[in-house]
Amino acid sequence: MIRVLLVDDHQLVRMGLRVLVDREDDMRVVGEADNGQQALAQLSRSPADVLLLDIRMPGMDGLEVLRRLAGDPVRVIVVTTFEIDRYVFEALGAGASGFVLKDSAPTDLVRAIRVVAAGEALLSPSVTRLMVSTFARRWSAPTAVDGLDTLTEREREIAAWVATGRSNGEIADALVLSPATVRTHVARAMGKLNARSRAQLVVLAVRAGLTVQ
Repeated sequence: MIRVLLVDDHQLVRMGLRVLVDREDDMRVVGEADNGQQALAQLSRSPADVLLLDIRMPGMDGLEVLRRLAGDPVRVIVVTTFEIDRYVFEALGAGASGFVLKDSAPTDLVRAIRVVAAGEALLSPSVTRLMVSTFARRWSAPTAVDGLDTLTEREREIAAWVATGRSNGEIADALVLSPATVRTHVARAMGKLNARSRAQLVVLAVRAGLTVQ
């Protein structure tokens, strides 16, 4: 059973999300919150597997919630009315597993919950490429990323390829490696950079200025 916590300052939005989640046999809503403080309090009382999180809320917003959840195993999906904007990009950089739009089809939201609960990447390669092309120019020069100096040459190379939006299979084909080997290097790079998701690894690689040679 996938435990889901709903965090949005609009009651009607939470009601709609609850209906979608609770009608599925393999998931249930374990709590609701209309701001960041309530969300963290709810999590301390009722652990969740997936957090559906709005970014823009009064008081503590979604970005601050993500920062305070560093090290927590809960997976976070940003639910937003916006396409890929700077808030979504910052949320992915803070550890969100992906995002869905509030006007997405119900089946897309349910699928997203199952995908991140299983520990998989939510962002498709095409969305990742769009995200990188949209925001990479914000960093005219590389910025410091904690743990970057601990990566091996191969791990840096793989992280750079991940930041291009390629899937593990595509990276494996390009480097003549097995997909399993690529997955291992991705996992090691994420661990050394404290990236909670593949999306966060993309953001960190872009900020560090890692490029495919």
